Amino acid sequence: MFERARNLSIWLICAAAVFAGTIGVRSLVFAQQAGSKQPFIDKLVLSDTIQPVTADQLKRALAQANSDGALALLVQLDTPGGLLDSTRGMVGEILSSRVPVIVFVSPAGARAGSAGFFLLEAADVAAMAPGTNAGAAHPVIEFGGQPDATMNQKIENDTEAFLRSYVSRRGRNAEAADAAVHSSHSYTAEEALDQHLIDLTAGSDTQLLAALEGRSIARLDGSKVVLHLGQARIDMVKPLLREDLLGWLVNPNIALLLLLTGALLIYLEFNTPGSIVPGALGTLLVLLAVFGLNLLPIRYTAVLLLVAALGMLVLEAKVGGHGALAIAGIVCLTFGMLTLVAAPIPELGVNLWVALAVSTAFGSITVFLLTLAIRARKMKSRLGVDALVGSSARAMEPLAPEGHVAVEGEIWRAVASEPVPAGAVLRVVGHDEYLLRVELASPVHLADARG
Repeated sequence: MFERARNLSIWLICAAAVFAGTIGVRSLVFAQQAGSKQPFIDKLVLSDTIQPVTADQLKRALAQANSDGALALLVQLDTPGGLLDSTRGMVGEILSSRVPVIVFVSPAGARAGSAGFFLLEAADVAAMAPGTNAGAAHPVIEFGGQPDATMNQKIENDTEAFLRSYVSRRGRNAEAADAAVHSSHSYTAEEALDQHLIDLTAGSDTQLLAALEGRSIARLDGSKVVLHLGQARIDMVKPLLREDLLGWLVNPNIALLLLLTGALLIYLEFNTPGSIVPGALGTLLVLLAVFGLNLLPIRYTAVLLLVAALGMLVLEAKVGGHGALAIAGIVCLTFGMLTLVAAPIPELGVNLWVALAVSTAFGSITVFLLTLAIRARKMKSRLGVDALVGSSARAMEPLAPEGHVAVEGEIWRAVASEPVPAGAVLRVVGHDEYLLRVELASPVHLADARG
């Protein structure tokens, strides 16, 4: 009887465990299925200048949103502006997106300046947070020079037409948008809403999605879409390691520091062959710098200034310009750095203080290292008696014609071509084995010795 009761208890415990496990697995599967069915949107944060790296980020985020079932792509924007070519490409990606694109200038204090204004107006839904601003979108010539009135008008008209080509299709105020380009007008969030440049204002992502629940929007092709985003979760589109690295390299200040540091390391490798590490590291830094600068509009006149600066620094070390060549080289280096990037906005250019500090430090270090190298190559071997030829000596006793002289702290036997009094200043002109041949350094020195 006891044995039956024990077996029955074991059977009941196993049955309960199996039942509980089945319920748990079903609950987990149900939760996963419910989670997978929850609507979601993808979110990309753009808080940088507009350039090829940010263009690639937006393109990747749009491709992901168009393929993973997202209801929309939310772009949180905070930018001072950037390159017009990159902006045109990004606007084209937004306009051709299958899923709606929401551009939200956020958080408070953010801006959609210059190129960012074009992205804001291209979105299916344009929104701004209180305390933000947008506009000041007048085009700036990227490759330097002051264009004539006709060319300036052509560029301005082309940019305005580009903006109007999609602002009207979005049902927004084309005249107010034109003012941002023509007159560099900038709008607060409230002003942009009053001027019908944006669709709504919101203080956060949650408020924005709640406000868009059930809202009907017009796509660029004229079709209507009703948004149901009130219960949607937000999935972040994180930057790739490659994008993080390129975003760091595209900073012209960083790129210049890498370029000049790499150049100094390569120079050290040439002066100390076989050390390998400076040469390898310097080459890597130079290549990274060139890769980063290649993403930016470069003025070739500035490159010529940099080459001229290096030439002046080399001449200063080789021929000695009493510092004039070094100063001229540093000035050329500074102006070359400041004008290297044809930046439409200050954030894409080289900082003045960075240019001054780097050019002064690089110029001084270069002149110092080159001077040491040139002097070292001009010096003769310091081994053996040959090293004493040309050195100054002093007679320790009268040479008539042979005696002892002091040369560089050492005592040597020497022979002179004429009698020499003790203490006379001499010059070593040669040697016969270990017997030095000397002569008077100058009549002045001889007169002083006799006196």
